[in-house]
Formats: sequence, C-alpha cells, structure tokens
Amino acid sequence: MLNLELGFVLAAAFGAGLIDAMAGGGGLIMLPALFAAYPQVPHPTLLGTGKVASLAGSASAIARYAGHVRLDWPLLATASFSAFAASLVGAWIATQISPARFRAIVPVILAAVVLYTLLHRDFGSLHEPRHLGRGGRVYAALGSAAIGAYDGFFGPGAGSFLAFMFVRGFGFDFLHATASAKVVNAAANAAAILMFGITGKLYWLLGLAMAACAMLGAQIGSHIAIRRGSGFVRIVFLLVVGSLIAKTAVDAWHAAH
Repeated sequence: MLNLELGFVLAAAFGAGLIDAMAGGGGLIMLPALFAAYPQVPHPTLLGTGKVASLAGSASAIARYAGHVRLDWPLLATASFSAFAASLVGAWIATQISPARFRAIVPVILAAVVLYTLLHRDFGSLHEPRHLGRGGRVYAALGSAAIGAYDGFFGPGAGSFLAFMFVRGFGFDFLHATASAKVVNAAANAAAILMFGITGKLYWLLGLAMAACAMLGAQIGSHIAIRRGSGFVRIVFLLVVGSLIAKTAVDAWHAAH
C-alpha cells in the first residue's frame, strides 16, 4: 500500500512539474494527490512537503528558460523579495488555521482571469514590455506580495496568477510571463519551506523524491513551451485555469457541505 501511495504522489509530482513549467497550476495536481494519499497527515505537513517539490520544479524550469528567454532581472528581484516576505506570513497562517475557509473565493478570482483572457484575443500573444519605472516596481511588489501570501498559505493557481500579472501589467507575452512567474514562484516556495521547516512540518525524504520528479517534468514542460511559443502557452494557460476553477469550486462546495 505504501508503495502505491508513493508511486501515486511521485507521478503527480512529475505531472505537476510538467504543467507548472508551461502555465502554472501544478498545485492542481500535486496537492490533491498528497491529500488523497495521506489523508491522516496534518495539512501544514502536506503543504510544506509539496513546496519542496514545487521549488525544485520552478528552479528546473528557470534554468531552461534562462537560456532562451530574456528576463527582466531587476523587476523580478523586486517581485521576488516581496513574494518571499509575504509567503512567510502566508505559510505561518497556514500552520494556525485551515485553508478550507478561503477556498470559496479562489474559483471566483480564477473565473475573472479566464473571462478577461478570452475577451482580449491578443492578450499575451505579443511581447511588448512596458517599462513603468518606479510605479511598475510598486505594482510588481504589491501584486507579488498578494500572490505570495496566497502561495505560502495554500498555493494552487499562484503561478497562473503571477503569469497573468506580468501579461496584464507589463505587456509580456505568455512565454515571457510564465518564465518570469517561475522566478517569483521559486522565492515564494522557498519562504514557505523555511517557515514549514522551522515549525517541523515537513516530510523531507518524500519532498526530495517528489522534487526529482518535478524537476524532470519541468524540464520537459519548459522545453515544450519554448518550442511551441506563446500562442501554445496561452492555450495551456486557459486549460489549466479552467481546470483550476472546476477543482477549487468542487473543493469549496465539499468544504461548505
């Protein structure tokens, strides 16, 4: 039974790394798998263990993207620092209360993201960066802080929210936005791991095994995204966010009933 559970979560980690590298949303696969395989384990332990794999997947994708996509590192440094600090707070809150109380609002926000993307046909298809100066850095810091806090607290969809932020706020196409989101996502994941590790809520061996699978998936996912381009990533983004809406809506309904 233990081997079946382990194989199940390792396969989920691979799938999460693959999807997350292309459009975010890997938590849609990884967290449900962990909660299904280990239903008796406290949720902060599973959240923290999943973050180990998520960080590895993000780092793997960044390494692949960095050689093919030009990233705005000063902007990402601001966003990453903000996300790191906020994620520490979010992870601490997760050790105190259950994320179930907040699940109902997630599908509503995701639905708004999908609607906006569908109504704007050229959204994320062209890479025309807008250099907003100090205002842009403030926007990146505030947006990344909000998403980072959510990522530390719960997580599914954080990468998709970040990609949307970079497309909407800075004129990135979906390929550049996804690559940029991975950098900020990695900072948020690192902060969550730090907090969950300090509180002793981590299964390190399981997390590292999942990390290896997530890294492999992320290499394949980022390779596909680079080869197929921004139009393909946009389609994957819509499919992933649509799936996130369905999954989080069902979770919220079950939690309420």
